[in-house]
Amino acid sequence: MSTRVVVKIGSSSLTSVEGGLSRDAVGFYASEIAALKQAGCEILLVTSGAVAAGFRAIGYSFRPKLLHEKQAAAAVGQALLMQAYQEAFASHGITTAQILLTRTDFGNRKRMNNAGMTIEELLKQGSIPIINENDTVSIDELKFGDNDTLSALVANLVKAQHLLILTDTDGLYTGDPRKYPNAVRFDHVEEITEEIVAIAGGAGSAVGTGGMRSKIDAAKIATRGGVPVFVGKVDSHGDLQDAVSGHGRGTYFDTHLHSLPVKKQWLGFMSTPHGFLRVDPGAEQALVSGGHSLLPVGIKVVDGHFQAGDVVEVLSMDGIVLGRGIVNYDDKQLHRIQGMSSSEVIQTLDMVHRLEVIHRDEWITLK
Repeated sequence: MSTRVVVKIGSSSLTSVEGGLSRDAVGFYASEIAALKQAGCEILLVTSGAVAAGFRAIGYSFRPKLLHEKQAAAAVGQALLMQAYQEAFASHGITTAQILLTRTDFGNRKRMNNAGMTIEELLKQGSIPIINENDTVSIDELKFGDNDTLSALVANLVKAQHLLILTDTDGLYTGDPRKYPNAVRFDHVEEITEEIVAIAGGAGSAVGTGGMRSKIDAAKIATRGGVPVFVGKVDSHGDLQDAVSGHGRGTYFDTHLHSLPVKKQWLGFMSTPHGFLRVDPGAEQALVSGGHSLLPVGIKVVDGHFQAGDVVEVLSMDGIVLGRGIVNYDDKQLHRIQGMSSSEVIQTLDMVHRLEVIHRDEWITLK
């Protein structure tokens, strides 16, 4: 079975100092990916760079900040970006395919599954899917975090063996190496703790919208889905293959977890919660550690408007997110029965199809 690798390249790695698309950079990454494919890997490329590639071509002097300006720049830049990739990969005899996605596509299970089937067919035919956010219709700014989150969702969706997030920094350090010369790089991270998240800090370059923090957030999603992650630098011949083999210049985020079923991936990382439930310590223990369902007796607070079948987020009493699940009651019903025992629920409601508020099969722990 072929090794399946998702490679994510950010804006800062693809653009020149002036902000335009660097054909040399595109050619370099295409040659590195082609070598990896030649070695027997199946490759999916998640790329940023549409806005960075297009803003000068459309007439802006600087990278735009307003959403409609970014969308216009992306509309021009996406065509330039794909043209550059197609020409670069064609020189290696490789066909490429463009796939544009938004958060809404992942939020809808049918559309997500359709995207997955398309990707599988492209890989079967030997093509390289090139995936980007559909910036021209995205709302809430370009919210995938320079596509780091997008790459993690894609890696989980296709059950990749590796997610390689390429950046202009050779991994995660104990401090910003540009400011602190004595900062030490993390070669391996076995668990992404709050300390690791704090170290990651904020955004990096002026060209991209990502930064190390968004890469750590993406690594949390991918590793939770059973996909190990490399975050680091690839700027010399052979670096990409070194990254796959475990000898790359960067930080490896390990995982002991197995690949999540698609339904659990959707529930945990792609769905939109319609409400929130706060539960007592007993219910928290039952959900997080006991493998049990959530019953009405453990619910202390119901917040939001939702129907049976919607996704809700479950919090501890001190506000820590425990996980998400598909709820079997609407919010009005839950307000009536929260804190009740099962016998009291049966007496209170005219009809009870299921006593569980969230069945354990419809739940994913995120704590």
